[in-house]
Amino acid sequence: MRDFISTRAHAIPHSGIRKFFDLIETMDGVISLGVGEPDFMTPWNISEASIYSIEQGSTSYTSNKGTPQLRTAISDYLSSRFGLDYHPEDEIIITSGVSEAQDIAIRAVVDPGDEVLVAEPCYVAYGPCITLAGGVPVPVPCTERDEFRVTADALTERITPRTKAIILNFPNNPTGGVMGRSDYEAIADVIVDRDLLLISDEVYAELTYEGSHFAAATLDALRDRTITLNGFSKAFAMTGWRIGYLCAPPELCDAALKIHQYVMLCAPVMGQAAAYQALRNAEADKDNMVREYRMRRNLFVRGLNRVGLPCHLPSGAFYAFPSIKDTGMTDFEFSEALLKEQRVAVVPGSVFGESGAGHIRCSYAVSRENLKTALSRIEEFMSDIK
Repeated sequence: MRDFISTRAHAIPHSGIRKFFDLIETMDGVISLGVGEPDFMTPWNISEASIYSIEQGSTSYTSNKGTPQLRTAISDYLSSRFGLDYHPEDEIIITSGVSEAQDIAIRAVVDPGDEVLVAEPCYVAYGPCITLAGGVPVPVPCTERDEFRVTADALTERITPRTKAIILNFPNNPTGGVMGRSDYEAIADVIVDRDLLLISDEVYAELTYEGSHFAAATLDALRDRTITLNGFSKAFAMTGWRIGYLCAPPELCDAALKIHQYVMLCAPVMGQAAAYQALRNAEADKDNMVREYRMRRNLFVRGLNRVGLPCHLPSGAFYAFPSIKDTGMTDFEFSEALLKEQRVAVVPGSVFGESGAGHIRCSYAVSRENLKTALSRIEEFMSDIK
């Protein structure tokens, strides 16, 4: 059977997150700080809108691009919330989650042998998706010294004549790092001078705790060379609904649409009805969840620093990324020992690339009670290894 498997499928690893969490299924009493998923239920009015659409017989295909109502709502939302200007008719595609948006964006622009820079530590799917498109992922290290932001110097060092694009994800998974206007202005000159395309994954945009999210494509220099990705999973607690979207200038959007037509056809119509309701009538629910995440962040990061795991205060997303370097253990050793000895599950930082080595990712999208219990267990674990 091995001979039938493509070389590209051979080349990509299984998800480091999922592989590690297979261990949890065999254990009782585990507090999981691992999976990046809100612990809130989808607000009821969002779910009710989907149920009503089914009751009204709305169970058919939509336009490949998605329903006009949702694309218009997204256009209005991006404009009013982030100052982004995307036309609903030819610059927005509704996708089955941001994961599909990311995949079709990469496949729409990457040819075999093209290099794509990836700001690292990064979401685990970027590299494999680039490989599956025939491209070559090239990590760009983001360091704790720079609060895990990408710098112009770091970009420039990794650019070669084969570099075609760069993928950024801010607010960042796994570090919680955020890029502001000045950060994007600093790298915009490099992107333009080297004639690169930017794929900007902004799914955590609403989870920005200090100030407001800055959208890359609001810079004039980047508007026509940026593909913006976003969705509903994180901000509206809609992970299982699988509704995301891709925004780009018409020619890029059309290229991505052709791939979307053949691999997905359209996002689920009842999910699109739910997403429309989220944008029109769920702002208060979203804001309440963000306030709770901020309180959890403050509680948890203070606790990590108190028990001896140095951790910067993440400005976005819902992850803490503490250093475990002082323990003398690797991040895999630390994570496995913490799970087996104290029943607390975290993700080794090196799963997110070599730049993540010596750290662990902890999701604080769990209850405050569980965070306090996890901190007590981590403190006991730290005392034992000292």
